[in-house]
Amino acid sequence: MRVVLAEDLFLLRDGLVRLLEAHDFEIAAAVESGPELSRALAELDPDVAVVDVRLPPTHTDEGLQCALEARRRRPGLPVLVLSQHVEQLYARELLADGSGAVGYLLKDRVFDAEQFVDAVRRVAAGGTAMDPQVIQQLLARKSTDDRPLARLTPREREVLEEMAQGRSNAAIAGKLVVTERAIAKHTANIFAKLGLEVSDDDNRRVLAVLAHLDHGR
Repeated sequence: MRVVLAEDLFLLRDGLVRLLEAHDFEIAAAVESGPELSRALAELDPDVAVVDVRLPPTHTDEGLQCALEARRRRPGLPVLVLSQHVEQLYARELLADGSGAVGYLLKDRVFDAEQFVDAVRRVAAGGTAMDPQVIQQLLARKSTDDRPLARLTPREREVLEEMAQGRSNAAIAGKLVVTERAIAKHTANIFAKLGLEVSDDDNRRVLAVLAHLDHGR
């Protein structure tokens, strides 16, 4: 699996290269600026891009904008964005086209090698990997004024958080140590209470949940 990596901090970039190579990824390019990232994405046609939001020369959201432009040129290009802080705007921009194959993680997550590598693989496979803190902020903001969300039980909220991060029923069942059948029941209840169409497609249901949680911002 070929990766284009963009990170301006040398030590972190070098560490990510070593981590990904240790898990059988091929690093097609490891760059440190927005212009380099744009060229690499246009010329190398990677399987997935792992991109720091803030890159030279602007140090604003240049990495994100380069990735979004690359997705406009190549719809569905898998992109995992890394950010120092939770910025819900970045998550919304990534999810805007509704095609999936996107992820948004805080940089702290890269220190959990298993979690980070799982997110890269999930995004590369066309799925969605959203940082738990993004989901928690959305849930906290909506819970104060959203009656359907308020009707969820504590267990259903746990399942919703895991679902919105891009995990399948089987993965959620394993993490919460319950049966997959129980998770399927909770999922059906969540969709019913939130007024969402039931779907067996993991990516579509994640996008639907996130769209609902972010509605009306």
